[in-house]
Amino acid sequence: MTSQGLQATAKAMVAKGKGILAMDESNPTCGRRFKKPGIENTIENRRAWRELLLTTPRLADYISGAILYDETIRQATSDGIPFPQYMGQCGIIPGIKVDTGAKDLTGFPGEKVTEGLDGLRERLAEYKGMGARFAKWRAVITIGKGIPTRACIHANAHALARYAALCQEAGIVPIVEPEVLIDGDHTIDRCYEVSSDTLRAVFAEIEEQRVLLEGMVLKPSMVISGLDCPQQARVKEVAEKTVECLLKNLPENLAGVAFLSGGQSNELATAHLNAMNTMYRGLPWPLTFSYARALQQPALEGWRGEKANVTAAQKRLYHRAKLNGAASLGQYSEAMEREAP
Repeated sequence: MTSQGLQATAKAMVAKGKGILAMDESNPTCGRRFKKPGIENTIENRRAWRELLLTTPRLADYISGAILYDETIRQATSDGIPFPQYMGQCGIIPGIKVDTGAKDLTGFPGEKVTEGLDGLRERLAEYKGMGARFAKWRAVITIGKGIPTRACIHANAHALARYAALCQEAGIVPIVEPEVLIDGDHTIDRCYEVSSDTLRAVFAEIEEQRVLLEGMVLKPSMVISGLDCPQQARVKEVAEKTVECLLKNLPENLAGVAFLSGGQSNELATAHLNAMNTMYRGLPWPLTFSYARALQQPALEGWRGEKANVTAAQKRLYHRAKLNGAASLGQYSEAMEREAP
């Protein structure tokens, strides 16, 4: 794919009123999600769940692309159509998670570095042949006593940049995801400080690795209070701090920003995104969503692994996608939550 092709795909991923469905959970993570509604974690149940998501009628109204897991990109609908092919027919861009997970960072207790660069060039070529047009790599930054360290931030920033460069070499748009975890009792101001340090390091490495900014999408966490912080920031403050952090650290020619939900409730993730797009007009880049649980959870709870519940579950997913599509335009309201799916 040429640089023009990369730019066109990145632009389509953050198209007006649309966002990205993250459905790239690993098999163990999928199992944890299945446990609460009592669904057995089998390969067929995972396939059926991913089929339910992707075959939701008119999903492309509000979803531009979906991030798949290695197992999923090799699977097909019950009619035998490979998932990437089916997505293309529906107007949803196929994406793929390519990192191999966050592992302990040697010498730095409590910190992680994401691995997966070994053999990535060859894996990207394979995924490209399967129909993937974009990829995702997630780094995790933990806030705690004495952490994150500069070493952790820079190790992850460098890996993200190398991954992004390899993606673009393969003609694949990289989603760069430096997630500052919500776990902890830190204040929103501490989250702002760490988020700013992380984004500054990431984009310094992105520049060093000659990544085409117009051909990549950033998937950051929002600047938010830690889950255990006794003083939880209000929606307006989260919007203000997050946009301020982005304006301080992001280059203007970035294709777009698609936030992760990162453990927020469905409603808060939507409200925060909406507040940003309501309060700030004329930003250099579109602000949209790339949610996993905050899109999937209502549908999963409605499905419960039963074929008879598929249609009702799909209506729940479509409704949640619609609300987030509205939030990406600054047109969401709490009253919309009460609309029938």
